[in-house]
Amino acid sequence: MRISDFNYPLPSELVAQYPSQQRDDCRLMVVDRRSRSFQHSRFRDLPSFLSPDDLVVLNNSRVIPARLHASREGRQEKIEVFLLRRVEGNVWEALIKPGRKARPGVCLVFEPGRFEARVVEDSPTAVRRLEFKYSGEFRDWINRLGETPLPPYISRPPQPEDRQDYQTVFARVDGSVAAPTAGLHFTEGLIRQLHSCEITLHVGYGTFKPISEDQVEGHRMDQEYYEIGQKPAELIQDQLGQKNRIVTVGTTSTRALEHVFAEHQRVVSGQGWTDLFIHSGFSFEVTGALITNFHLPRSTLLLLVSAFAGKELIQECYREAVRQKYRFYSYGDAMLIL
Repeated sequence: MRISDFNYPLPSELVAQYPSQQRDDCRLMVVDRRSRSFQHSRFRDLPSFLSPDDLVVLNNSRVIPARLHASREGRQEKIEVFLLRRVEGNVWEALIKPGRKARPGVCLVFEPGRFEARVVEDSPTAVRRLEFKYSGEFRDWINRLGETPLPPYISRPPQPEDRQDYQTVFARVDGSVAAPTAGLHFTEGLIRQLHSCEITLHVGYGTFKPISEDQVEGHRMDQEYYEIGQKPAELIQDQLGQKNRIVTVGTTSTRALEHVFAEHQRVVSGQGWTDLFIHSGFSFEVTGALITNFHLPRSTLLLLVSAFAGKELIQECYREAVRQKYRFYSYGDAMLIL
């Protein structure tokens, strides 16, 4: 399967630079896989398209302010440090720009004598391992010094409002460096109208990475950490046993659940890492309906959605979204695929 089949034209003005004023006021394209039809609605009307027996699965991962700025010890130039994931203790993997200025042994200074990091491991790419040294709490430091890690297609600096806007209302577990964006449209009032549960998958930087190989099958996903608690696992497995529908919110919830089912032939509680790559031909065993945003061309997210609904139907939906001037990507509008 060629990745060029997953390109589509998109006018730049349709890439959302800001969220909707009200989270649930964004547009919602409702797609029916059986009839191969779609209709236009608003996200606040989501409950009217679901059954009381449906279980909605939310990803409660919280975005950390992962983009930091440092300088080398004794220098004034700025170096961008984008936190990717905690390895262990105070050691983190980070993407450094420019990487050539962060060789092993170099000290990166964020606040002199109070919050610093030493490069402890190199790599052929700009990814480095850093050991942080600080007093107090790490979370407090990055909350004070870090920036909201807005994706590259949002062509403006992060603003104070993004700290809240680029975070779901149910975010509870620190660890993502990109928002699980399908969840951004929910309000607390809307959630109260739904039968729902929460799991965790920490979204990594790889979510922005397009597929560079000509053949889709040659792509390898970055690993992402997930956790499923005992109660959510029991709820989800009970849904499957009763043949009731599970509605996954976003590609993150989908990948976590499908990964666990593929390993155990049921949904069980636990934690681990997944690099599951879902594309055409994948057999969905858990996901009965999917809430998602409109995704980048050539992205693993677009391939997952196309695998769930069919490439031709998704292409038709995207053409319609462009005609109707839907807003695309992280701060954009949503789809409900039934």
